[in-house]
Amino acid sequence: MQYVLTEKQDATGIITLDHAEKRNALSEALVGEIIAALETFRTQGTRAVILRAQPGIKVWSAGHDVNELPAGGRDPLGWNDPLRILIRSIQESPIPVIGLIEGSVWGGACEVAMACDILVATPDATFAITPAKLGVPYNLGGLMTLVNMIPLPIVKEMLFTAQPLPADQAFNLGIINYIKAADEIGPFVMAMAERIGHNSPLSISVMKDALRLLSSAHAVTPDLFERIQGMRRIVYDSEDYQEGIRAFREKRRPRFPGK
Repeated sequence: MQYVLTEKQDATGIITLDHAEKRNALSEALVGEIIAALETFRTQGTRAVILRAQPGIKVWSAGHDVNELPAGGRDPLGWNDPLRILIRSIQESPIPVIGLIEGSVWGGACEVAMACDILVATPDATFAITPAKLGVPYNLGGLMTLVNMIPLPIVKEMLFTAQPLPADQAFNLGIINYIKAADEIGPFVMAMAERIGHNSPLSISVMKDALRLLSSAHAVTPDLFERIQGMRRIVYDSEDYQEGIRAFREKRRPRFPGK
């Protein structure tokens, strides 16, 4: 089954999430198709990539496919998790990736959006980071992606409340670059991609990589890393984690015991 659609218009590649029946949940299969598309566009000499969902959709992506999260006792968001690989693929791609956001963005999909180089959203777009609703501990790389894009007090509010951040607030905070009406956003983003395509791809790729390295140049000692991993293990070994996954699959509100 095909989960994403791809097309190339001149020097611009377009990746469209196309699994509406599961609200574009980031399953291993869907993620694999996005990564493959990014690599194909790289080999074709594409100058810019647009990552979007189908026009008019209510949910851009529901985030990590919870049915693929492991049972307790194993890190649910480890280095080799498909979502982590996708985030790195977007960040490390030499091609600028423009996120065209229409509809709500949930959970891990919020980090996918934040990993894009430029974000353009419709007025109804929202962003929600929801691990606390599932009892899932976010990993260090994911938190750094968010902190690099979102002011720390807002990250805390989003993580602790799991409530959506509306597009206008995201724009005022500098998280997204532009807000455009649904009937304007496609041509606007395509025009931006074309402007990027007229510039030096080598210059852009070097600057993108330099910015990535600079933004990730946080001092994390081995002791600090181990301490954070230890704290995360407490969560994914907990009753809260089991209850969160169980409640999601049973389509009910979780009852977290806090242990």
